[in-house]
This record gives sequence, structure tokens and C-alpha cells, in this order.
Amino acid sequence: MAEVPGATASPVVPGARLLVVSASMGAGHDTVAAELVRRAAAHGHRADSVDILALLPRGLGGWLRRGYQVSVRHAPWTYGAVYHAFLRPGRGPRPSGVPLARLAADRLRALVERDRVDVVVPVFHLAAQLTGHLRANRLLPVPSVVYVIEFAAHRHWLHPGNDRFLCLTEQAAQEVRRATGRPADATGPVVAPPFTVPAPSAARWRRVFTREHPGRTPVLMSAGAWGVASGLQGTARLLARSGYLPVVLCGGNDRMRASLAGVPGVLALGWQEDMPGLMGATRALVDNAGGLTAVQALAAGLPVVGHRPLPGHFAQGARRMAALGVSDLAADDAALLDALARLTRPGTERDLRIARGRHLFRAEDAPLERVLAAAAAGARG
Repeated sequence: MAEVPGATASPVVPGARLLVVSASMGAGHDTVAAELVRRAAAHGHRADSVDILALLPRGLGGWLRRGYQVSVRHAPWTYGAVYHAFLRPGRGPRPSGVPLARLAADRLRALVERDRVDVVVPVFHLAAQLTGHLRANRLLPVPSVVYVIEFAAHRHWLHPGNDRFLCLTEQAAQEVRRATGRPADATGPVVAPPFTVPAPSAARWRRVFTREHPGRTPVLMSAGAWGVASGLQGTARLLARSGYLPVVLCGGNDRMRASLAGVPGVLALGWQEDMPGLMGATRALVDNAGGLTAVQALAAGLPVVGHRPLPGHFAQGARRMAALGVSDLAADDAALLDALARLTRPGTERDLRIARGRHLFRAEDAPLERVLAAAAAGARG
């Protein structure tokens, strides 16, 4: 496996056992967890993933999921208020996520003991709160390596009890080190291999676009797994009037898809497995979250334009991506059209943007390498 720049190698535990702790909040965390599990298995290690919401007692995880989904879909300002009160960066006291996370402690510890786990890998902030608390109180006997899957880590990712943090960028790693005093490495994003090579199915999608909407430049629009967006129909209409073909990913939101299906010049799609093919057939992604779909687009060489980001960590992620120079953040409709005009046509600006996005990705095995090094080191010393 390739070495992470600036990291100190440790002997790798042969046949290490990893437990990735995710959360079924949308699809991003689970998708990253599945890819980490796949990579570990490909190198002869045993890895499993668990949903921390399923570890919470008395159906509490399901209530949390539904409450979050309803808030971001129907009243995103409420999530913005929660983010401001609990999660936003900056100094000053904030409520902790530990009391809620501790409710899953007994079940997590039982899993670690039963499966003889060598290292726990949280990929969700509530899981990081739990493992940090357990490690700080010597209640978890194996290391915890937090993989921060967001460009800008909010406060609940940053429990200093965890042994190590893995981050998308060096800037994020520096911020984590300052906030926690713990080691943090920039290992880059994790995406499945099909996003990093040309997708054969892209040709099929191009034929679909040409047959149904000839002469239009296809632009992907994402509303995430749950179909959550602000002003999506207005943005789709704007792009259609401007000569683009908005290809809108509505996720599991059938009502959104039905409402967009009647808009002339718009192609509304439900949940799609073939994201590499769609990204290979379109010319840009209009994104509202700065999350995994945007990361996949960077890997696929698809320019990203943030527009109308959802509040809270979504907006923070979109701002951070733009500050890194890997995306645009369009403040209004005119800025969106300007960005798409520059980035969808062939030329130096498009090429440079694609190159900046792909530069974020380190060696494929960099995150796994640091996890295994922590497993080899054992308890914090």
C-alpha cells in the first residue's frame, strides 16, 4: 500500500479486524463505510460496518433519522438553528453529543468484544463522540480512528478522546490537530473505483440525452438520497430556459420527481445506481450540499458549482470547497449561469478545475493504511 506523505509507518496487523461505525442519515456515510470495508477485504483484512442509529435503544435511532429528514426536507431553518446551537465552529461553550451517544455504548462494546475487533473507525460525528468518550474513560480497549468525511469538521467530530483523525485535506487536518491535540492525517476522500475511470455506460446516457433533448448541454443537479433541496424547480427552469438540460437526481423523493417531470426541458430521475455513468455523460454538477456526491464528481472529473446550499454543515462544506478552489459557489442565478458557461465548455479553465479536484485524492489505500497502523500500535501510548 502507498505511504501517506508525512506519516510514520507502523507494522500492519495481519488479518486485522475493523469495525466501521456509520449512520443511515442519507446515503453518504454508509457509502463511505462500504468502500472502506471493501478496501480492507481486498487486502485480506476482515471489516464490518454498523449503523450507530441501530445501536441506540428503544427505536431512538429511527426517530432521530425521521426527525432529521423532516427538518432538512420541510423546514431546513430548524436544522440551521440546531447546527448554530450545537455544532458550528468557534469558541464558546456548546452542548455535547456525548449523552446521546452514550446510549449506544453497551451495544458497541459488546460488538467489539464479540468480534475481537482491532480498531474502530467512526465515519459519523455521533459515533466519533461515542468512541472518544469511551477511549477517554478507558472503556474501549482498541484504538478509534475517526474518518471525517466532510470538508469542514464541525464540533461533534472533534472529541479529543479518539486516537487519530483522517481528513479530506491538509487544512482540515491542521484544524483538527489544533482543536483536539490528537494526530490527524490528510488522506483525501474515499470513493469507489468506478468514479476514477471512464464509465462505459456514459455513452448510453448521452444517447438518452440526445434522443430526448437534442442540442442541449446536460448538467447534473443533485438533491441527495432523500431528495432535499431549496428552490430546485426554479433553478431547473432557469437552466432549461438557458439552453441546458437539467438532469435532476431526486433520490427517494417521488413527489419532487413528479413535480419536475412536468417542467419542459427537464429530465427528472429517481434513485440512481449508475452515478459514474451519469457523471461521465454530463458537463457539470450543480450541488447543494458539499457532500459525497460533490466528492464523487471531483473524482470523476466533473466540475462542481455550489448553489443554494442547505443550511448548517451543508453550506459550510460548500464554502470550504469553493475556498479550496475545487468548486464555484454561485451566490445567485446570474453567478450560476456564469459559472456553468465557463466550466461546461472545453478549455483551460475547465481543465484546471478538474485537475484541482482530482489533486485532492491521495493513494487509494491511504485511509486504510493509517487505520491499520493504529490497529498495530494498539492502545494509545
